[in-house]
Amino acid sequence: MIGLTNITKAYGETKALQAVNLAFGAGKTTALIGPSGFGKSTLLRVIIGLIRPDSGSVTFKEREVAPQDWLSLRQKMGYVIQEGGLFPHLRASDNVTLMARYLSWDRERITQRLYDLAALTRLSPQILDRFPAELSGGQRQRVSLMRALMLDPDVLLLDEPLGALDPLTRVDLQSDLRQIFRQLRKTVVLVTHNLGEAAFFGDLVVLLRDGLVVQSGTLDELIQTPVDPFVTHFINAQRSPLDRHAPSRPGQAGGKNKNQHRPGRATVIIH
Repeated sequence: MIGLTNITKAYGETKALQAVNLAFGAGKTTALIGPSGFGKSTLLRVIIGLIRPDSGSVTFKEREVAPQDWLSLRQKMGYVIQEGGLFPHLRASDNVTLMARYLSWDRERITQRLYDLAALTRLSPQILDRFPAELSGGQRQRVSLMRALMLDPDVLLLDEPLGALDPLTRVDLQSDLRQIFRQLRKTVVLVTHNLGEAAFFGDLVVLLRDGLVVQSGTLDELIQTPVDPFVTHFINAQRSPLDRHAPSRPGQAGGKNKNQHRPGRATVIIH
């Protein structure tokens, strides 16, 4: 679906991306993980054309994207930025339907799509009349997801979509999001700092550091066959304090915890 070939991007002396080569398969979810400031969000912006790389190429459906293609291509990609990015002066419904109205969809089509998305994201239609400041964090994220899905895009890009939510809201929305991904079968690229969340969502997990892809694969592959000491260090840093203080059980040492893939956590033990 999407291919990145030798993508580089620098801001002055800072190398945000260094010769990145990645492929995002149709209908698959890829989770980008890694420390802050190491290229994850930049990679999303390159995919959607908000940032032009210094070198390298982007392909969409096996066709290289030319500069004149980006405007139309963005209409095939839904994008949820950090903390949702809703316009505060617009009601939730107007935030969701903004691009459809810009593209002159007829009113009946817009209304039907709006209520279909409300049902999909389990958001009460009455909430759509509220302004963002009148919504809870979870409701704002659902509205942001509705806006990203309004044009029925082929690709969904999400930049830390759950990062600002409290733990209980986050867990509920994680389950709903994964169900939506599976139901719609869209190509999803998700940025998160949370390894457990990456494993919960991702068919493929990509670990970045200093603008480089350190390793990609399943979480089990990153745990069992790390290609660099940083991979193990990053995984161990994600262990919950509760796991660190929990008494060990017979046969646990050196093994995988049964909760390893629980959303929002990375309960792994590596020696």
